[in-house]
Amino acid sequence: MDKDLQGVAKNNVRRFIAFRLLFNARFYYPVFAVIFLDFGLTLDQFATLNAIWAATIILAEIPSGAVSDLIGRRKLLVITSTLMVAEMAVWAFAPRGNPSLLFWLMALNRILSGLGEAAASGSDEALAYESLEAAGLKDQWSHVLEKVTKWQSVAFMMAMITGGLVYDPTLLSRLTGLEISKETTLRFPLYLTLASSIICWINSLGFHESRTAHAHTELSVGDAFRQTFQAGKWILTTPFALAVILAGAFLDSVIRMFITLNSEYYRLIHYPEFALGLIGSGIAVLNFVVAPMARKLVDRQSPACVFGIAALLGMAGFFGASFFLPYTGLLFMVLLFIAFSVTTFAISFYLNHVTDSAIRATVLSFKGMALNLGYGVIGIVYAQLLRFLEQAKHIEAGSDEMFIAGTQYFTPYFLIGSVAVILFVRMVYPGVTRRFNDQTGSSG
Repeated sequence: MDKDLQGVAKNNVRRFIAFRLLFNARFYYPVFAVIFLDFGLTLDQFATLNAIWAATIILAEIPSGAVSDLIGRRKLLVITSTLMVAEMAVWAFAPRGNPSLLFWLMALNRILSGLGEAAASGSDEALAYESLEAAGLKDQWSHVLEKVTKWQSVAFMMAMITGGLVYDPTLLSRLTGLEISKETTLRFPLYLTLASSIICWINSLGFHESRTAHAHTELSVGDAFRQTFQAGKWILTTPFALAVILAGAFLDSVIRMFITLNSEYYRLIHYPEFALGLIGSGIAVLNFVVAPMARKLVDRQSPACVFGIAALLGMAGFFGASFFLPYTGLLFMVLLFIAFSVTTFAISFYLNHVTDSAIRATVLSFKGMALNLGYGVIGIVYAQLLRFLEQAKHIEAGSDEMFIAGTQYFTPYFLIGSVAVILFVRMVYPGVTRRFNDQTGSSG
């Protein structure tokens, strides 16, 4: 085994973990909606900016994967971290005096953020996995995913706690003995995230490509389209990859939809507002237990078994949550978080194992787009459900009764959808997971 390739693999794995931590753990997350409004934007503008961000990701997701496959992972990761620096610089130094100018600067921020999210999707994983593969260490991939899941949880927890603390002028005034205003603390989470984005950029410069197959120094639109078409065709003609994306997109979208509503759920099971940050941090740390469990599952069990376990955990979580049990209802949200983490882990593990290096980043971008589209579809379905409940059952929009009534539909929807995915895969692609096991030596 080439020691130089081993050194490259170790370097890239360390930098991959650091990249994930620095790129995803942002100090403004605990006050995300509040900070937009405190800057002087309206709730409608906030919703519009989020729509701009989501649209940018969906439009740029697959092309960015094709670019990564063609010009190289390292180059795209440098571009990604550069976009993060630009995104945070625009926001951190945006003037507040002119509402119209502020909105357009924030629109630019959301576009840069969306482009960065799309560019990051797949390239970091592809580079780390290919480094291990070149060094003959690809069997270590599940261990790498375990590490990044654990440390990303710690970084997220620290960012949540720190971001919330530095945003509170009253607390900072007490701690420092100085008179600190809201105007001063307003930008503290942004400055901290800008600093971490610069560190992320420096970290990305240290990546090394483990191969020289990215021969395109000049990239044309035709090249990107051909690469995208090739990857899309491969997914459609590779039953296992299509089954993983289909099952993963369904499980991810429904569970993620309810997870985004968790603060309302916690409130209705009698947890006070000050406890929400502590709960979020506690669930993040839970990944120190979930990550090793997910690694053992994908290493020892069949893909059908792994996704089946995730579906059962999700079903138990939704069923229990529908009762809104005071305090103890938190356990069912924990089950949903475990199901979500296992699903995310499994998708990354399986797709990297079966995808050829030449199209890996593009395939992972297709996966990212499928997850985002799935989330968008369930969002539309949920919104239509709430409108139906308002009109047909005369439940007041935005009320606690509306949220409780809407939650009752998650269990049957998840059950019917899970059964539909299982039947589709078994009927259209019989024996698909067995063929994967034969190719990789997996058990189960």
